[in-house]
Amino acid sequence: GVPFPRCTKQCLKMLWISSDLILIDCLWSFLALCFLAALYFHKTLTRLQKEHEKSILFTLFQDLIRYGKTKQNLHRDAWLRVFDVPKRWFWHFYLVSFFWNVFLLVLSLNFICHQQPFPSWLTGILDRLTGVVSTDIKVPQLSTVLVQLLLSIHALRRLLECVFVSVFSDGAIHLVQYLFGLVYYMVLGLTVLCSDHLAKDTGSLVSQLDWIHVVGFVLFIGASLLQHRSMVLLARLRTGKSGRVETLTHRMPTGGWFELVSCPHYFAELLIYISFSLVFGGLSLTWWLVVLYVLFNQALAGQLCHELYISKYHFYPKHRKAFIPFVF
Repeated sequence: GVPFPRCTKQCLKMLWISSDLILIDCLWSFLALCFLAALYFHKTLTRLQKEHEKSILFTLFQDLIRYGKTKQNLHRDAWLRVFDVPKRWFWHFYLVSFFWNVFLLVLSLNFICHQQPFPSWLTGILDRLTGVVSTDIKVPQLSTVLVQLLLSIHALRRLLECVFVSVFSDGAIHLVQYLFGLVYYMVLGLTVLCSDHLAKDTGSLVSQLDWIHVVGFVLFIGASLLQHRSMVLLARLRTGKSGRVETLTHRMPTGGWFELVSCPHYFAELLIYISFSLVFGGLSLTWWLVVLYVLFNQALAGQLCHELYISKYHFYPKHRKAFIPFVF
């Protein structure tokens, strides 16, 4: 007879295929729901903070969702601080993202120009993530190459901002957040190829060019400028007119879109991911799930910053929202 473990494995595989579940879509849906739940529980626990602030579960939860300035007033035991790593290590994320996405972009261009298929290990990963087995040689689509290019540009800009613009204090992030960030940007690059893997062949690259690509590109430029401007304004809170660092204390941000929201750089991040979805033609369910994840992720981070500003500055403008103008 067939051994039980082998039979179980075959049954699960048949169930997965018959249900048309796509692993990469399930992954992003799960992450989006996790951050939505985290936002909900945070807002709920905030109202009950005095009752639970001494609970180890409450502290652990807050330790995992907070970073940087929003973590500094969190009362934690010494053993929890062991897992802190410097927030200034953010540049590691963008370094990994840049080189990984450039590598994948080179593979795509090599496929298009020289008909050199992806390596078998990469094709195998994409097959498992999408549930679609590659049988025919399918050249990457124009949308895929454009998103890879824009994602590489975005990673490079953020890397340069972290190194040359941002002024980091002694803020910390949790080791779990750090490891998650590294894996996140690797998976993000694979997700771009997964969206291509699931798409239908639509002819030559030139014939694929459409007005929605232009709209996505324009939105990407506008959102990138907004984010860069916001990062410059934040850095100037700690530097003098000469550009030298004068203080590492946190001050209330003003100017630009900070007059509308507490975290315009988070809003810009959301717009950047929406621009990628538009470059995909607005038809990639997988990438819209990524956008949904970014929405809840940035909403949580924005809410934490917003609450900090309100509690720290008694004259904080009441009309400012957390990160989406006039909405949230």
